[in-house]
Amino acid sequence: MTDKFRLTLAQLNPTVGAIAANGEAVIAAHHEAAAAKSDMIAFPEMFITGYQPQDLVMKPAFAKHAILAIEELAEITAHGPAIGIGGPCLREGKLYNGYWILAEGKVQTVVLKHHRPNELVFDEVRLFESGDVHGPYRIGPLRIGTPICEDAWHADVSEALAETGAEILLVPNGSPYYRNKFDRRLGHMVARVTENDLPLVYLNMVGGQDDQVFDGGSFVLNRHGQIAHQLPVFDEVLRHVDFVQTDGLWMAEQGEITSHPNEWEQDYRAMVETLRDYMSKTGFKKVLLGLSGGIDSAIVATIAVDALGAENVRCVMLPSEYTSQSSLDDAKDIANRLGCHYDFVPIKAGRDAITDTLAPLFEGREADTTEENVQSRLRGLLLMALSNKFGEMLLTTGNKSEVAVGYCTIYGDMNGGYNPIKDLYKTRVFEQCRWRNANHRPWMAGPAGEVIPVSIIYKPPSAELRPDQRDDDSLPAYEVLDAILEGLVDHELSVAEIVAQGYARDVVKRVEHLLYISEYKRFQSAPGTRLTPRAFWLDRRYPIANRWRDQG
Repeated sequence: MTDKFRLTLAQLNPTVGAIAANGEAVIAAHHEAAAAKSDMIAFPEMFITGYQPQDLVMKPAFAKHAILAIEELAEITAHGPAIGIGGPCLREGKLYNGYWILAEGKVQTVVLKHHRPNELVFDEVRLFESGDVHGPYRIGPLRIGTPICEDAWHADVSEALAETGAEILLVPNGSPYYRNKFDRRLGHMVARVTENDLPLVYLNMVGGQDDQVFDGGSFVLNRHGQIAHQLPVFDEVLRHVDFVQTDGLWMAEQGEITSHPNEWEQDYRAMVETLRDYMSKTGFKKVLLGLSGGIDSAIVATIAVDALGAENVRCVMLPSEYTSQSSLDDAKDIANRLGCHYDFVPIKAGRDAITDTLAPLFEGREADTTEENVQSRLRGLLLMALSNKFGEMLLTTGNKSEVAVGYCTIYGDMNGGYNPIKDLYKTRVFEQCRWRNANHRPWMAGPAGEVIPVSIIYKPPSAELRPDQRDDDSLPAYEVLDAILEGLVDHELSVAEIVAQGYARDVVKRVEHLLYISEYKRFQSAPGTRLTPRAFWLDRRYPIANRWRDQG
């Protein structure tokens, strides 16, 4: 005799705090699962609240609202598939990260998360209590064990579930993207399958939330770690997975294996999706940005058009006497190629007025970076005026290299509500532009082809705040700078370790100094897409007042 069990995986995009809307998404997906004659539909971790809710989940009224919404959802299971859904759980005044099992019109049980991640972007020790390991629960003919996200990255929870009778493992996740993370997830899940000789379902959400993006990529493993299903990255998907029991053992029938794109496409998609969701989830519809004719603003404009459509993107060229003709030409060219609105707003009159106003105070002093920063801050003021007047969110365009060493002007070119390239080093900006010129995908709202002029990609980078200025007048070559920064920031290497790689000690020490003294700028900077596990914000939290320096 062969038993069958159909499990629908809901790889969907919740919105933090939109409890009613998230509940409506559950109901709509449940209808589809019912039509497909599923036995159960599973949603990701903390789906009812959206993820990550951060300290919002500690607000009693919020947690109670979410719990009530889940309890009301139980009613729809009276005549349809069971539901597994993540949400908060309150017990004896303590708050837990829970996975609610709804069946036959009621709450059947709540699994409580045992291991709470407390690294990188996660602060779950701050937010939740640790729950006891929960045994398997039964839905129809199947006993299911549910390690919640981090619980499956450790061996003990899955082992306890297997020992107490679980026949498959269902792992709901809120696992945000960073470059090449899928292989790490897969490796941990294969280990759980191998250790316990059980099939495993890894269910992840999709969608942007502030700096993070959840990339989906859910999958199902059979015994021996063989992939039976693999869902796409970044797309919302409902996938029906059929389990069959033969000779007392359950296995997933073979389904679609959706291939995943390379890291360049996934990084670009992450930047597009975070911007798109940041806009929709905060209520903005249009953006503007200063288009300098340089590579950073060029790629941000392209990302914005791909995320929102050209009709929702305003590009503004704000030239001074130091702006080269090539920058003027390139800025107009890319705006035309992308098809977005283009404004030309010279800053000379405003700059002359500010210069005259400050002249009595600055008399007798040589011009320096003060005057350069006035230009940047004037541009920031004009862009914010346009943002206020037209209700368009200003995008800022500093790459990770510049943000790291403070090669940016606070209250100037750092102005803005979001920065999609904040975690992209300058050397990767160049390669990402080449990738976009050579590739087009259905999820891009912008045009195909060479949208970023090659003249922008190949000309020497410059802030154009003084005659003949180049970035490498103030900084090491970006190939050197980025390698040192990756060592200091991404790998927390010592100065001596980086010098041992072949870099001059005085250059490494200078970069280290710039990194530390720029912390106050990053503290006030706009959020931006997280692409690595050492992004500036929640991943890396350094003090602003800091006198320590590596003596190695």
